[in-house]
Amino acid sequence: MTDPLRIVLVDDQQLVSAGLRMIIDSQDDMSVVGAASTGAQAVALLAQLPADVVLMDVRMPDMDGIEATRAILEDAGVDAPKIIILTTFDIDEYLLAAIDAGASGFLLKNAPPPDLLAAIRTVYSGDAVIAPSSTKRLIEHVAARVSPPSTPREFDCLTERETEVLLLIAKGMSNLEISAALFLSEATVKTHVSKILEKLGCRDRVQAVVEAYEGGLVRPS
Repeated sequence: MTDPLRIVLVDDQQLVSAGLRMIIDSQDDMSVVGAASTGAQAVALLAQLPADVVLMDVRMPDMDGIEATRAILEDAGVDAPKIIILTTFDIDEYLLAAIDAGASGFLLKNAPPPDLLAAIRTVYSGDAVIAPSSTKRLIEHVAARVSPPSTPREFDCLTERETEVLLLIAKGMSNLEISAALFLSEATVKTHVSKILEKLGCRDRVQAVVEAYEGGLVRPS
C-alpha cells in the first residue's frame, strides 16, 4: 500500500479548516499533516514540513494566499507541493493571479466534497484543475493578454497527434472531450498530455495553454 497523500490546509477560518480536515481524513489515500491560518505561517510551515498538496485560501491576514503560493513555490524548488487555491469568490483577477503565482488548481469553497477530493488527486497526478465556471474565461483571458510573436516558436518536438491534443487543450477541452473528438481512449489522451508537458517543460496544462498562445501555435480569435 502506498503512503497517503500529505495535505496541508491554509485558511484563517477554523470551521472551514475543520470541515476540510474531516473530508480529507475520511479518505484512505490522503491525510492532513499540517495547518496554518495565515500565508506567512504557511510559508514557514512548508519550509519545514514535506507536503504533496496544499489547499490555500485567498483572503487571509498577514499575507494573502497568492503571495504565499508564490513564496512557497519559489522556496521549495523541485520538491514543491501542488497548490490548490480555494476561495468563496469567483473573480477573474484571483484566477489569473493564482495561475501566475504557480497554483495548479482553483476551486470555489462551495464545490461538493467529491469534486474537492478529485481535485486533490488530479493535481497530484500532474494535471491542473480550474473551477468549471472559470475555465472558459481563463482561456479567453490568456488569449486577450498575449500578443502573437513576430517569429512563432517551433513546436517540432511535438508529434502531429500531440499538436492536435495541445490545440484542443487550448480550447478548454477536458481529456474526456478530447478523447471523443479524436476517437482515442481517455488513457491515450492522458499519455499524450503527459508527453506534451514533458516536452514543453510545462508544470501543467494551463501553462501549456499559455505556451501555445505565446508561441504562436494558437491565435486569439
